[in-house]
Parts: sequence; C-alpha cells; structure tokens
Amino acid sequence: MAYVDGYVLPVPKANIDKYRELARRAAQVWREHGALQYRECIADDVKPGEVTSFPQSVQLKDDETVIFAYVVFNDRDHRDEVNAKVMSDPRLADMMDIKSMPFDGKRMFWGGFEVLVEA
Repeated sequence: MAYVDGYVLPVPKANIDKYRELARRAAQVWREHGALQYRECIADDVKPGEVTSFPQSVQLKDDETVIFAYVVFNDRDHRDEVNAKVMSDPRLADMMDIKSMPFDGKRMFWGGFEVLVEA
C-alpha cells in the first residue's frame, strides 16, 4: 500500500506567488525522481479551533495562510529512495536554505505516514 509524506506550513499572503513558484519547481523535481503524486493545497475552509487546528498548529499570524501538502510514494523504501535524490537535487538548493524560504520554516511540520485505508 502507498506511503505519504505530509507537510503543514504557514505562508505570508504576500508571498503566495513566490511560494507557488517554489512548489511548482518542487513538484517537478519530486515527480522526476519518482513520486507518484505531489499536491500543495492552500487553506480555504480552515478555522481556528478551541484546542487545536491547522492555524494553531503553525502559530498562524494575521497576514498568513496555511498550506497543506502531501507527496505519495509506492512504499516507505520508495519514499526514502526518492527523497534522497530530491534532497541532493541542485534545483532545490534554495529550498533547503531557511533564509531564502518564502515562509517561516521553523513553524513547518511534516511526517511520513503509512496508508491505513485507500478507496
């Protein structure tokens, strides 16, 4: 069954175009190296919660929005293989530099997930 890497991060609304360009480049690189799917989603119906929520998870500021992204792989071994290639791809060097990111990388979180149900 598939394996998914998921990401949640805050992006300043003023940087959406910059972020979109970075995401398009990242999508191309991930797909070229074997990822099955690559999606970057911008918050549309995301409200603050009383205990927890997407906005709270990234300490969202008034001038920011939440991005939820995921990449799909065959399995964890495939993910590890693809991500190793992606991380060494020079086209994403600036993405790995926290100072040049169009968002606060310190408030981004991510993880790898085994698919529990697929329909």
